[in-house]
Amino acid sequence: MGSKMAVKFTTLPLLDKATVMLVTGLATIVRLYKIWQPTSVVFDEVHFGGFATKYIKGKYFMDVHPPLAKLLITLAGWMSGFDGSFDFKDIGKDYLEPGVPYVAMRMLPAVLGVLVVPLTFMTLKAQGCSSISCTMGSFLIIFENALATQSRFILLDSPLVFFTALTAYAWANFENQKAFSKAWYWYLFLSGLSLGATVSVKWVGLFTIAWVGLCTISGLWDLLGDLSVSPAQYLKHFAWRAVFLIGVPIFFYLGIFAIHFLCLVNPGDGDGFMSSEFQATLNNKGMADMPADVAYGSKITLRHLNTQGGYLHSHDHLYPGGSQQQQITLYPHKDHNNMWSVENTTVPETPFEESEPVFLKHGDFIRLRHISTFRRLHSHDIRPPVTEADWQQEASCYGYKGFDGDANDNFMIEIVESKSKPGPAQERVRAIETKFRLIHQMTGCALFSHKVKLPSWGYEQQEVTCAKQGTMPNSIWYIEHNEHPMLGQETERVNYPKIGFLDKFFELQQVMWDTNNGLVASHNWDSRPESWPWLRRGINFWNRDHRQIYLLGNVSIWWISFASILVFLLFKIIVTLRWQRGHADYSKPSVVQLNAKAGTYVLAWWLHYFPFFLMERQLFLHHYLPALYFAILTMTVIFDVASKKILRNKYLIAFCTALLVMASINVYIRLSPLIYGEPWTTELCQKAKLMPNWDFDCTSFFNSYDGYKSNGTFVKLNDLPDPSTASIADSILEEFQAPSAVIHDEL
Repeated sequence: MGSKMAVKFTTLPLLDKATVMLVTGLATIVRLYKIWQPTSVVFDEVHFGGFATKYIKGKYFMDVHPPLAKLLITLAGWMSGFDGSFDFKDIGKDYLEPGVPYVAMRMLPAVLGVLVVPLTFMTLKAQGCSSISCTMGSFLIIFENALATQSRFILLDSPLVFFTALTAYAWANFENQKAFSKAWYWYLFLSGLSLGATVSVKWVGLFTIAWVGLCTISGLWDLLGDLSVSPAQYLKHFAWRAVFLIGVPIFFYLGIFAIHFLCLVNPGDGDGFMSSEFQATLNNKGMADMPADVAYGSKITLRHLNTQGGYLHSHDHLYPGGSQQQQITLYPHKDHNNMWSVENTTVPETPFEESEPVFLKHGDFIRLRHISTFRRLHSHDIRPPVTEADWQQEASCYGYKGFDGDANDNFMIEIVESKSKPGPAQERVRAIETKFRLIHQMTGCALFSHKVKLPSWGYEQQEVTCAKQGTMPNSIWYIEHNEHPMLGQETERVNYPKIGFLDKFFELQQVMWDTNNGLVASHNWDSRPESWPWLRRGINFWNRDHRQIYLLGNVSIWWISFASILVFLLFKIIVTLRWQRGHADYSKPSVVQLNAKAGTYVLAWWLHYFPFFLMERQLFLHHYLPALYFAILTMTVIFDVASKKILRNKYLIAFCTALLVMASINVYIRLSPLIYGEPWTTELCQKAKLMPNWDFDCTSFFNSYDGYKSNGTFVKLNDLPDPSTASIADSILEEFQAPSAVIHDEL
């Protein structure tokens, strides 16, 4: 079981406490150096800063990631006085407006990025690593360029790595504790809480859950073979692990979404992704009860069952080609142009208010007149405006006030019983409850819509066609709004069923899953998993004023950490083959130690890396960062075992440690202008391109630092270091000593 004492800062020896304080202070400098720079929106701050705006205004939005990190960023902004007035709309948009505390919002991921460093030290310490190995591991985290870059902006990956590191720390301590002691319960609970937080930032946390789950199964399997553990004790082990490692993460995850729903109570640009029942829970989206039965003469709105449920819509604009008749679209928001009147095909102008209402039923032929423009829903054998499939034809609005219409305006109601509410809704058309198709009388096509957007002339609204071979879900409609002069309050009325938290929760999970899987379009800066460990390319975050921010890892750390994974796998193969030949390697303490300590982190690396090969969605370099963290832990553990069993000499150990750390610092310094958006020269940029695949743009920099002086894009020009003599570390220390003056100058 190892040491029974929990590794906490307070229990560390004095020298280790000083080391932790030193590396934490250094991490603070590296992560917070000129964090206000640049003073404009960087990369995905467009999204995650924008979500903070929507949280503060309570406007519902849809994102593929769970809410925890976004809520924390919003809290940081709100506590700093952010009122949601800045929209974060475009990369490069200036923050220099009153009331935009972007620095405070960036501080949240930055502080979490700093805290990863002491967590790394104490996690390695809990694994029995020497202080010098723990220090080396901490330095590798500090000077890892990609981790430094991600932690300086309003992004989710720094919180993700922090909670992943917290899970690793809690689990390492849990495995060291005596069963059922107070510390055992505490670190088991902290492990579950950390797992819940990790998966509440990004679904990548599911990989962390899988890692801890497999470790738990392995531990329970070992306990099953321990004859000193009674069946009652074994059940107790199993039960408490289930409570803390399954129950706690689930309740934490549910709780975060409960807060999410409490914050987002108003309609927003994300409600179109949700069902009508879900939308009805938002302010101003709820509807009054309406007559259940739909009759000739009813004024209705038609809603599509599929594709986020937009409304059948028309407006006084014509198709530029085809029939050049009035456009028919699917529109996601309530609007007066969504209103239609149900007419009889034989006597379309019947004054229905003067007769008993005649309810619509399966097989009836109707016409739909657009109330705002007096034109009727129409189809004919003309190709649609965008889709060119032979089995689809144009849907349009045709006619004028007083025009009797023609046969191409006629549609038959075909009730889809399997989708309609059991009972009367399967026999006649009832608002909300009846799902039906509209079959064109003359051509047999069905009114249809799909996820195809019209160009700018159609206001990028969704295309509506009439399809002869369209899929069933895309040709199903229902009536959301229904009113009739002869159907008063005494008639049966309906509304959307009220849904509770769990219904909303599960619906949102499904929408997040579907949307996430739908992110398959190529991106300028995407990359595939096979290229990540080799660091073949990065991501351009920001490029302006002859400065650039480009996400790129520290190549020395990435390559050596990946090599350590390969070394461990080779070690396992050799030891297993020797074991098969009768050698007793697995009885040697060093082999057992390496197998247990490094093995668990190699498993974590694999679980955080391999699943991305199974994904077809857009992927980026930053998806590798949790796996990278475990690769660094693996490398440090292997180095620690090797230093104790092979190197042994303390001077040789110190030399090898210094060599690894200095190599990482050298790469960090060479590429640091890409982290901080600092002035650089084309020549130095070209020299820093250690790999030909790296595609940051050296031509965007001036040929000399004098260009920045004349250009006026960098304020402290007189203090620019001489690249031949000064180091970035000196500049960092200088700026850190007088942050207030520099902030004032920058702003």
